[in-house]
Amino acid sequence: MIGLVMSGGVHGIDAFIVHVEADISDGLPGVDLVGYLGGEVREARERVFTAIKNSDYSLPAKRITINLSPANIRKHGTGYDLAMAISLLQASGVIIEDSTKDTIILGELLLSGNIGRISGVLPIVRMARSKGIKRCIIPKENAKEGAVIEGIEIIAVSSLKEVVKYLSGEISPHHEEINREEIISNSNEIIFDLKDVQGQMEAKRGLEIGASGLHNVLLVGPPGTGKTMLSRCLPGILPPLTLDECLEVSSVYSVAGLLSKDKTLITKRPFLSPHHSVTDVALTGGGNSPKPGIIPLSHRGVLFLDEMPEFSRKALEVMRQPLEDKVIHIARSNYTCDYPADFMLVCALNPCVCGMYPDMNKCTCTYASRKRYIGKISKPLLDRMDICMNVLKPDSREILYKNEGESSSEVRKRVIKAQEIQRKRFEGTNILFNSQMGVKEIEQFCQIDDESKKFMENAFKKYDLSARAYHRILKVARTIADLDNSENIELNHLMEALFFRVDLGV
Repeated sequence: MIGLVMSGGVHGIDAFIVHVEADISDGLPGVDLVGYLGGEVREARERVFTAIKNSDYSLPAKRITINLSPANIRKHGTGYDLAMAISLLQASGVIIEDSTKDTIILGELLLSGNIGRISGVLPIVRMARSKGIKRCIIPKENAKEGAVIEGIEIIAVSSLKEVVKYLSGEISPHHEEINREEIISNSNEIIFDLKDVQGQMEAKRGLEIGASGLHNVLLVGPPGTGKTMLSRCLPGILPPLTLDECLEVSSVYSVAGLLSKDKTLITKRPFLSPHHSVTDVALTGGGNSPKPGIIPLSHRGVLFLDEMPEFSRKALEVMRQPLEDKVIHIARSNYTCDYPADFMLVCALNPCVCGMYPDMNKCTCTYASRKRYIGKISKPLLDRMDICMNVLKPDSREILYKNEGESSSEVRKRVIKAQEIQRKRFEGTNILFNSQMGVKEIEQFCQIDDESKKFMENAFKKYDLSARAYHRILKVARTIADLDNSENIELNHLMEALFFRVDLGV
């Protein structure tokens, strides 16, 4: 007799249906697990059979074969345990066949027969709803995570025995429900506010432009000038996440196993700040059982690299591809997968090794050493930083006589308005922000007059601009024009964009 139930797997953050088949037939007693399985899935044999025994069920001493289909996709994780157990009990006649119809079954089995939390529930439930599947049986600890998706029945269970009784009609199911809109509405609190940053008007302006067009930002300045504080204020001036964006970001965190029983939906834009000792693999993700790294976890948010020259060259260069493609490709010997990587990169660095430049009374570095220090960052990566600005030491009067500046909520209103202009401009395309424009869109939406062309011709000669740098200056100028509610890019917009492009302090 054959038992057949549906489970789900994750490839990248895309989920797929896994058909779990169990065959019990005459022959020499033994167990075979097939279907291109990872190490955790192969180990499921001991967990499943021990959990069945400790739940007071028994299997005949016959030949048992368990297949996870499709066999051309590698299966990772422990989420298939419960589906294997149910298919075995179905094949042995404990559970009737029709009881698992239109049902996805997920969960890790403990040896006691209890069901443990797993990763990747959210994208699997989203996939199940899109395919018209009616219900999902998931671990109780993942219940609220699964209930985030509307239009599908979520059955939360805590043990194998409970699942069998539910499928046999002996007990009523526990339906998990949550209020998504209430969760999102309670998450608009701004933790780091621009009004708490003293002075730094130019830097605040640069961050506003960056947030409006989702441009990458480079902050250059001595220690203690507020580079980190400014960067932490950035999520507060970005528009709140929409519901679709919340689900998208939460799916990444679900696959990474970073959603908890109490935090089932990511409602604030991520802000990640890795230590400079981080490896390129930790940034991108991967591993034997693939998980998203820091870059995918920054999706729809901000990735902040403090002390940028201290990061390894390999770690920095791995940024280049996702900055352009907004997706990160992981290729290993036994699998390939993609993770979304549409993030805003913000980097900070000291202007020299000692950090005191341009105060020549304190700076002990030569011009050559300053040049060499910033030279640790490759030109192609610097070209991808749309906005580069100096963050100078604030005046003592700005610190002693506090003058409360503009709040993040006020700046956010202008950012939202500028982004709305961009959405209307790029309606019907895959582009949302000015920073995402290609050459074709730049030629269409970034036209400049003869006076501006003459100005840029001189800038090419003076600053040795590359074609990529020129295009990025036009993108920033387009965003500045949007903030000014100007249909055309004027000369003053270009001048401000160039100011935020080349002033690196060397």
